[in-house]
Amino acid sequence: MAQEITLGQLRNWLILYADRIIAEEEQLTRLDTAIGDADHGVNMRRGMEKVRERLLDPENHYADVGTLFRSVAMTLISAVGGAAGPLYGTFFLRAATSPNSGSRVDLSQFTRMLRFGLDGLQQRGKAYVDDKTMVDAIQPAVEAMEAALASQQSWAVALAAAKQAARLGMEHTIEIRANKGRASYLGDRSIGHQDPGATSAYLLFETAVAALSTSAPLKVNGQEPAAASPRSVPTQAGKQKNTD
Repeated sequence: MAQEITLGQLRNWLILYADRIIAEEEQLTRLDTAIGDADHGVNMRRGMEKVRERLLDPENHYADVGTLFRSVAMTLISAVGGAAGPLYGTFFLRAATSPNSGSRVDLSQFTRMLRFGLDGLQQRGKAYVDDKTMVDAIQPAVEAMEAALASQQSWAVALAAAKQAARLGMEHTIEIRANKGRASYLGDRSIGHQDPGATSAYLLFETAVAALSTSAPLKVNGQEPAAASPRSVPTQAGKQKNTD
């Protein structure tokens, strides 16, 4: 029987992602200040605080994975300003429409959910690889998951491949010109700057490795996950910022 990830593990992943975004608000703002509206950090932090609050509320119950993802989607759409809210909201909302197995998903189902999310994101944002957006991190990650699935790899291998692909895609945005959003107004001056959306998207896969690579639920002191441990986040020109 294929290994399955539980609804609780997926919920913990999303809480961990929220913690990571909150911790990286300053870094995301710095990246967006260079080529955008300087609001990606604060907008994502605001939205993820609401997501975290909702997921930790004992009054909220989720019957299945689709319900969980829809809840995250609607929270982001209502709480996140700028383009990030509708885009991330669409990603999770479309992922929620993928066929799943109730309160558990295997690697095939999870990968399909990510593909549905990516397709929805691209249909809404009209962005593709090399446009210097969050798609530059998400699409390579999804394709890495699909390749790992096709070669019958484990969850751990598939997620590690997705994280690496997302990181390479994120770092590649430094080298390319922006074709979407406010950054596109800069033309060639956008080259040399890492895209903030690709950076926040990379963190989605970084935290997936931490939360989903093991069959044991991620817990701290036997309860809910606390804030993500500080670690280095890849930034421009291969440099790293330590969040300690």
